[in-house]
This record gives sequence, C-alpha cells and structure tokens, in this order.
Amino acid sequence: MSRKKLSRREFVAATALSSAALITAPYVRGAYAAGKLSMGFWDHWVPGANSASTELVNEWAAKEKVEVQLDYITSQGNKNIVTIAAEAQAKSGHDIFQMPTWWPQANAELLEPVNDIMDPLIKLNGEVNGTVKYLGQADGKWLGVPASVGSQIKGPCSRIDLMKKYANIDVQEMYPAGSPPKADNWTLDTFLKAAEACHKAGFPFGIGLGETSDSVDTAGAIFQSFGAQLVDAKGNLTVKTDAVRQSLDYYKKLLAFLPPDVSAWDDASNNKWLVAGKGAMIMNPPSAWAVAKRDAPQVAEQCWTHGFPAGPKGRFAPYLPFFWSIWSFSKNKEAAKSLLSFLSQPASIEKMVVASGGYDLPAYEKLTTLKVWEEIGPPKGTLYHYPNPYKHQTLSIAASPAPPKVAQQIYFQATLTKMCLRYHQGEAMEKTLAWAEGECEGFMRS
Repeated sequence: MSRKKLSRREFVAATALSSAALITAPYVRGAYAAGKLSMGFWDHWVPGANSASTELVNEWAAKEKVEVQLDYITSQGNKNIVTIAAEAQAKSGHDIFQMPTWWPQANAELLEPVNDIMDPLIKLNGEVNGTVKYLGQADGKWLGVPASVGSQIKGPCSRIDLMKKYANIDVQEMYPAGSPPKADNWTLDTFLKAAEACHKAGFPFGIGLGETSDSVDTAGAIFQSFGAQLVDAKGNLTVKTDAVRQSLDYYKKLLAFLPPDVSAWDDASNNKWLVAGKGAMIMNPPSAWAVAKRDAPQVAEQCWTHGFPAGPKGRFAPYLPFFWSIWSFSKNKEAAKSLLSFLSQPASIEKMVVASGGYDLPAYEKLTTLKVWEEIGPPKGTLYHYPNPYKHQTLSIAASPAPPKVAQQIYFQATLTKMCLRYHQGEAMEKTLAWAEGECEGFMRS
C-alpha cells in the first residue's frame, strides 16, 4: 500500500522508542501456530510511527510462529475508507482492519465480537471513555479493540505569549504541567472575550467553519457544552430546543472574531494558520505544534495544549478514536485476537505512543499519564494535559448521542457548521432550525 505521508499531519521524527519489556498477552486459546494473518494498519501521519507497530507485530509473529502480512493504508483520498467498503462488499480481505471513528458501527454486522479480549484488557488497563463505548459497541457486542494509534483529542493549542499579552490569560498557569487544571474561569464566556481581544490585536483564533472534520469537531464540542443535540440517544428529533438556539447565538458572536474565510477552511487550514504565526489559538491534536517545531521553532516554543472551555452543561472535548476490528470472514480469528491483545498491553501501547511523539492517545484510564507527555517539548510539558489525565473534560464526538448511524450522517454532512453559517449569514433562526430538522429527518429515513 502507499506509504506517502500527508502534509496535514506530517511531523518531525519522534523521540526514541521505548525499550520497556513487553508483557505477555493474556489471551491465548487454541492452536494457530504456523498460520497466516493479514492486518491493515492506518498509515500514520508521524514519520517513524509505523516502525513501532511493525516491530511489535513482528515480535508477536516470531513468538507465535504466525506469518503476518502488514499493510499501511493511507487516509489520503479516503483510501482506507474505500478499502473498508471494498472488503465489506467482497467479504474478503484483511483479517484485521484499523477502522476510524464511525466505521465499526457502519460495518457492525460484518465484524467479529471481541468481548473475550476486551474484558481482560479493561481489567488490566482501566475503563475506556464513553465515546469509545458509544462507537465501539452495538447490542452488547464489542466491534473492535480501541487502537491508540491515530486516536486523538482536538483541543485548544494556544500561543502562550499572545494569550497572555492580548487576552490576559496565562494558559500555563491555568493548565500547569504536572498538576491538575486551575480552570474554573475557563468558560465559553471567557473564551469569547479572549477571541475578541486576540482578533482586535490582529491574531484571531483559527477555528474553521467548513465541512471537514476539524470544523465539525469543534462545533460538536461547543453544541454539547450547551446541552444541544439535533437527535437524542433514542432517535427523537431535538433540533428546535433552547439549547440549540443558544449554541447558534454563541457561534454567531464567535464568528465575528474569526478569520473572514473560515467557511472555506479544510483540515490543513488551521495547521497552516498556527505555523505561520497568524493566530493565538487553534483546535487540533499536536501535529501542528510538531510541524512548527520543524518549520517555525519560535512558534512551537510558545504553544501549549490544554482543555476546552466549559459551557452551561459541562466541558467537552472532541475525541476521535480508531479501532482494530476483525472481519467476521477472517480465516484466523484466534490469531487475530491474540495479536490485538498483545498490541493492547501497556508496554506495547507506550511504545506506539512514544513513536508518535505523544500524538496517539490510549482509550484506557490507566494509560493517560505516560512519561512522554510530561517530558516532550519545547516547551517542556506542552502536551501534559493533552491526554486529559485528570478527566477534566468529557471526551465526546460531534452529533452524539444520536444513534450512531444517524450521527454519522449529521457528522459527515456537516449539519452543525452549516447551521451556524446559515444563521450567521442572516437567515432567521427558525428557518435554520427547520432546515436542520428536515436534514435530520432524511438521515433517519436513510
């Protein structure tokens, strides 16, 4: 498969790989010696990160005497999504496929349950967050094992100097490295005032209102901060509520302080905005900061990743997990489960996280305080709060808690950001709500 890297998530080489001894996988059942296994990994944005996964798979394969074919499949041009669809239709392909966010739910009927390995992994590594459960389970069946590789939080990455100078906010004091957050005053109101101040100073927040993931993820977290849902967990339409109206009113105020072209931004735009030194904050995983380390070190040394502002209904942060799923048509399910258990051991996970320079996020609560986030820099501690070590915020995904197959349509049709733009551009509130309600009714019928 193509190994070409994408500019959006390119980063400099990560720190040296961990040398910690790997723990023996707890799941061993049946005989699969000398068998064959194929696995489709996501082709990582971080140069060098794939090598850690390859080393781990090869170590397991040598020990278990299994011949493994390992392919890295790029998400450029949605090649990984196209491959998932082709294998689902053909009912043939890799034994294991690394699926992003919504795809285990979309293929639930074709996936092997992995409860028998998830139960011991949760006992070992701690509970998983609610978004992993929402996306990774259906009818009591685990559809995949949460993969640390590629999983990410898209929280604020702020310029220390610009936030302090123009918004009078010390983000390092608010989210101190090595200590719990002191962020009671970090609210949506404070956020709006800071956006206004930085805009006035010529360094606007770089938050997109386009139709790609970064824009939708931020809108989702802000809507959830008001308790706003377009469709609730039971599948009821909940568009015409005060919470949704409050979210639209808030976004209309925020949009006045954002760059004028944000409706056309894609997932590369905010990265470029930060690296070019144009803005005081973006919402992103640490990839933009890491590119700045290479291309604009004077920007990187002023970056601090921290938590989301809190709204009336809480503090939410966009979280996008990956899953390692086993197709029901796999010819070697036992070996596949053994490999996934091995890759989910604490030492294996740490090796992959370190190889990604701290980009990858384990889903398990006991694995949010790895040394890499404490030590990596500059500035040292810049990623300490990235993995949410104090459960300071709820990790969520836009359009939840609607039934996942409906939420997926809301997400990929960018219904939330389209609503915000329609209202911002002068459409009457009730007309915008009626439009969104019609869209959601269509998603529920499809």
